[in-house]
This record gives sequence, C-alpha cells and structure tokens, in this order.
Amino acid sequence: MPKLGRDMTNLPYGRPTDGAKRHSHALTDGPDRAPARAMLKAIGFTDDDLARPLVGVATTWIETMPCTYNQRRLAEFVKEGIRAGGGTPMEFNTIAVSDGVSMGTEGMKASLISRDVIADSIELVVRGHLLDGVVCLVGCDKTIPGAAMAMARLDVPGLVLYNGTIYPGHYKGRDLTVVSVFEAVGAYRAGKMSLEELYEIESAACPGAGACGGQFTANTMSMVMEFLGLSPAGLNGIPAEDPDKDAAARAAGELAMTLVRHDVRPSSIVTRAAIENSIAAVAATGGSTNAVLHLLALAHELGIPLAIDEFDTIAARTPIVADMTPGGRYTASDLYDAGGISLVMRELLKRDLLHGGEKNVDGRTLAKIAADAVETPGQKVVHSIEDPLKPTGGLAILRGSLAPEGCVVKLAGHERLHHRGPARVYDSETACFEAVKNRLIVPGDVIVIRYEGPVGGPGMQEMLSVTAALVGEGLGESVALLTDGRFSGGTHGLMIGHVAPEAAIGGPIALVQEGDEIVIDVEARRMDLNVPEAVLAERRAGWRAPAPRYSGGVMAKYAALVSSASDGAVTTGRRMADALARG
Repeated sequence: MPKLGRDMTNLPYGRPTDGAKRHSHALTDGPDRAPARAMLKAIGFTDDDLARPLVGVATTWIETMPCTYNQRRLAEFVKEGIRAGGGTPMEFNTIAVSDGVSMGTEGMKASLISRDVIADSIELVVRGHLLDGVVCLVGCDKTIPGAAMAMARLDVPGLVLYNGTIYPGHYKGRDLTVVSVFEAVGAYRAGKMSLEELYEIESAACPGAGACGGQFTANTMSMVMEFLGLSPAGLNGIPAEDPDKDAAARAAGELAMTLVRHDVRPSSIVTRAAIENSIAAVAATGGSTNAVLHLLALAHELGIPLAIDEFDTIAARTPIVADMTPGGRYTASDLYDAGGISLVMRELLKRDLLHGGEKNVDGRTLAKIAADAVETPGQKVVHSIEDPLKPTGGLAILRGSLAPEGCVVKLAGHERLHHRGPARVYDSETACFEAVKNRLIVPGDVIVIRYEGPVGGPGMQEMLSVTAALVGEGLGESVALLTDGRFSGGTHGLMIGHVAPEAAIGGPIALVQEGDEIVIDVEARRMDLNVPEAVLAERRAGWRAPAPRYSGGVMAKYAALVSSASDGAVTTGRRMADALARG
C-alpha cells in the first residue's frame, strides 16, 4: 500500500470495528468501502460518525394531517439520544394516510394498504443501508402496525415511539374529538343541528398536533405497543403537545442504543404471551376492532400462530376497566392524566389476566411496570377490577352462515346482544352513505355493505362516515350494520366488520338480497342469513365475481396478493404463496 504521508491510525482504514456495528460494518469499514464513505461525507457525516453503530430514525411525518405533525421535532430529540448513547442516527421518512381526512372518499381505500407499504419501506431502508438498529416514530393508525411489522421482519434492535395523542377540543362545556364532527354531520343531515353549529364543532374539535383523541385505532395500537413491549413503558401515553414529549423522545434514542449494544431484538420481546397481553389490553379498554387485523398481521410476520377466535376467548374473560370514548367518557389524554396504561396493567394483573413476566424494551417486566404505577388521586378513568364497567371485554368474534371464517363485533358502547331484521344491501360504502343521508334507513334494519373487503375494496374502507351519520340521526341503537370492510376505532353501536370470506371472492355476504332476514346473536357468537340452503345454492350458481375496481398500480397489486381479514389482511400470506406456486 502506498504511503499516505500521515499516521494510518488516524484514518478509518486501520480502526478496529465497533462490535455493535453488526450490520453497518459491511457498509462503512475498510478501504473497499471508501466510495460509500465519500457519499456519506458529502452530507456531513464524519469518520467518527461512521465508526459508530448506524441507527435509523424512521418518521411518518406528512403534511396531510395533525396525527404525525410533531415528528420532525421529535426526530431531532431521538437523534440527540442516539448520539448521547454512542451511535450515529440516520433519519428517513415513509408515508402515511390519514383515515380521518380521507374517510368517506375513495382515498380511504389507501389507508389499510398503506400499512403494508410502510412496513415494506422501513424494511427496505434498514436492509438497504445495513443499519444496526431503528427507532420508528409513529402516529396515525396504520403507521403503528406498519412499523411493528417491519421490525418483526428485520429483527434488528430498536423500538416504536408514538408521537402522542391530540388534546380534546372543547365546545359548550364538552370535550370533542374528530368523531364528534362525524356525528355532527349526521345530526345536521337529520335536521337536528344548524350549519352554523356544525361549523363551530368542526373548528373546535382538533386543537393541534397528535393522533385522534379517543380509544380509537391510533391510541389502541399505541397501547398495544407498550403491552407488547416494543414501546418504552409510559412514553407513548404522553400527549403530542405535552412539554415532556421531547424528553421522552431523547430517552427513546438513548434506550435504542442500549438495545443495539446488547443486541436485544424484537423476537426476544414479542412472544406469544406478549400478544395475549395485548389482546387483553384491547378488550379491557374498549379498544378498536382494527387491533384484531393488526395483531393477526404482526403474529404472521413473527411466525407466531394466532387464530381470530382467540380474541374472543381472551376478551370473554377480561372485564372492561377503562372508561374510554367512543364507548365511554374519557380521552387518551385523560388516561395519561389519571396515571396511564400501567393502571390498566395493575388491575388486570390482580386477576392474573396478564402474563406479568413479559419484558419491555426498557428492561422491566410488565408486572414491575404495573407495580410502579402512580395513580392520580380521585381519577375516574380506570376502574378497579372489582368494580369493572363491564364483566367481559369490548369485542367478540362471531361465526355462522354469513361469516364462516369469522367477523368482529365491538361490544363497548352498546348493550344490544341480539338483533333480527331485514337486510338493506349496498355494494359500496358510498351507496350506503347516500341512503343514510336521504333518510332511507329505518329502525330495525340490518345494513349490509359489501365488496369493501381487502380484495374487493380493495383495502377495507372504514365505515365511520356511515356509522357516525347513523348515530347522528338517532339510529345508532336501533339498527345493525355488517360489512366485509372495517370500522374506525371511533365507531360504536351494533356494528360488525371483517366479515369473511368477503364478497369479492364469493363469500356468503355476496349472496344476501334486499329484504332477507339476518339474525345476529352475540351471546351465541353467531350471525346467520335466514334463507333456505336451496335458495342460496341457486344464488351461488348465478354469482359472478365483479371486475376489479383497479386494473393497475398499487391498488391492483394489493388486491392480487392480500389475504383474508381473518388472517390479518397480509400481503405475504397464503394468496401470495399460491401465486408463487403457480409461477
């Protein structure tokens, strides 16, 4: 090697490799990697930076919603923490789709699809740049499971940090969330509210940055990340605009470096028992039914067997102890003020409803986190296990002739366990919303919205525009709704989603006709179409699959690969395997 005129020990070529650079050493170390270092130096990285472990900071910032809007700021604090821990942060961005903004439009079909694109994109950046660890900043609904799925695939050290809930808005002495606005639209359409009042509610409901404020999907999945152990206990619950959030982000960065140094991987944290803990948490807080989809998908990525019926088994033994909107009274920021989700852990552990020995990325067991809980005197959000809001959890899985592969019903927020009525059939959410707006739905009806499943939609639109309009019109307690699509975490009433098999692949929901009697019996865990089998056989023989709604692009690709909702609607599942086998 030619002499360079200075001591080689001052150059990167002769440095010993940091043992924590388990992946990035192949990117940065030695003479052959000089071109890579040259490109990284062009954007300010130094020799010292490149000698340290490289840790990704994945943000889902986007200027289309409040849900992730504070992430640019938080990313800087995460990076401070990584540097303090002896690492070099490398920030990168991925996409997000706002359910709340796109709800009720064609854009809503992109929401669930975005979950898999987020997972794919984080996976590609971490693999493509041989990063040693990753911190995922998440906010809106699909960013949380998408990040967790990527971490499961990669199995590199890291964590998920939720950027926090939005604070509630206020109007005429009551708290508001974005769901309040959807329900106000229904009230306006029913002639129960003026246009001026609708505008006042619209303008007051969302006062700043942060994800939707109730125990809707974002806050449900944020809680799930702590019960799984992928998020440091207590940090997710800090609201987006709380001054303590910045310090939490810095602490998360430092913790990530501890995980990198000790090679603590997601596969050692997220076990079968941790997933069971998460299901219990969803049940105990009246959380979003979307958690069923996302936990099934995460278990699939980890290779952990999980069947949809296990959600019912766990929910049936788990009381509701948190009084959370939409089924209850309080928002996520109220829960934080009360003492946080560790109070829920504490109550469930009193009855051995959790596996207390499961580990969090912060090193503590779930039992220790619960023991460290600090309850605010006089708080009313979390009830004692001896005095629960309901004796069983906030969701159930039904089967029957209309849903042989299962479907999900949310139980928190209504008391009806039985409904029998005539089917009102709509082949899209848009058609149903027009019927609701035009006051064509009457008490007793069973609304059927189909061809909105993972394949048919594609992408399983949420039905919040429809369900909130029904509540706003005063029909929430007198009708039932079932769909092969899904519901927002903000939905309440007797609403049944994820009906599988879906209509687009010939599921029984495709055979329902206007006026057919549908029987829902939650106690028996059944949902049946009261039509003779001979009639159904005739209908089945005449059924033809509709033409795909998209002929190209990401929507068509998703529809070609996505699995059943009962499998988590994953794009790496059986349909993909079948397609590969066919060549």
